[in-house]
This record gives sequence, C-alpha cells and structure tokens, in this order.
Amino acid sequence: MLEVIQVLTVVIVGVMVGVEFSVAFVVNPILNALPGDGGQLGRAHGGRMLGAVMPVWYITSLVLVAIWAVAGWRNQGTGLTVTAGALLIVSVVMSVLLLVPINNRGKTWTPENRPADWKQQMNRWDRFHYVRVAVIIAAFALLVAAA
Repeated sequence: MLEVIQVLTVVIVGVMVGVEFSVAFVVNPILNALPGDGGQLGRAHGGRMLGAVMPVWYITSLVLVAIWAVAGWRNQGTGLTVTAGALLIVSVVMSVLLLVPINNRGKTWTPENRPADWKQQMNRWDRFHYVRVAVIIAAFALLVAAA
C-alpha cells in the first residue's frame, strides 16, 4: 500500500511541478511576447483557469505527502518525505499570501479596466512564482529520493 501512495504522490506532484514550470518558463514568456492586448488577456484567462485547479492540486499533493509520511513513518526516507511536505506547506503559504492576491486581481482585468501598473504587478507575480517553482521542485526531488 505504501508503494502505491508513493507512486501516486510522485506522479501528482511531478505533473504539478511540470505545469508550474511550464507557466513560468514557457507560457508566460510566450504571452508576454504577444502584441497588443493578447498577453494580458491570455494571462487573465490562465489566471481564471489555473486559479480554479491549482488549489485542489496543491492541497491534494500535501495530503498525499502527509499520508505517505504517516504510513511510512518507520521507513527509511521519512525525513525526506516530511521535509518535502514542509516545502509544499511553504508553497501553499506563499501562494495564499503572495500570488493569489495578485492573481485574483489580474484574472478580472480587461484592456478597458486594467490598472496602469498591470505589467509591474504581473512581473511581481512572476518573481514570486519563480521562487514557488524552486520550492516545489525541491519538494519533488526529495519525494523522488524518498521513494
């Protein structure tokens, strides 16, 4: 049973890391290079779409890591699993305190109602997101090592 939890957790966290990495280093740079209002409209749509999915994904990942840590408490690698869980908690706290407020504003913007500093706000979101991606990559690496 523990092996099933480990594989499921590594796959779910790994795909989440891939999506977040892609947003940071592929999708947003593409959107930022679009002419006119396309980039801002794309980011607003992405904020609505991923803003609905990612909270469930992050919490599910954290719950699976907690189950893994409890189920394998006496096994080798538990320290790595617990540390990965702590990093995922950091990523959730970062998300709630730093990224979600910006995303909640940005997902409602249109070319007609966006603030004058919308690009600066998106750049700030990107910088926080880079840090979050580094944190979840570290958590993923620890989970792989623990498995």
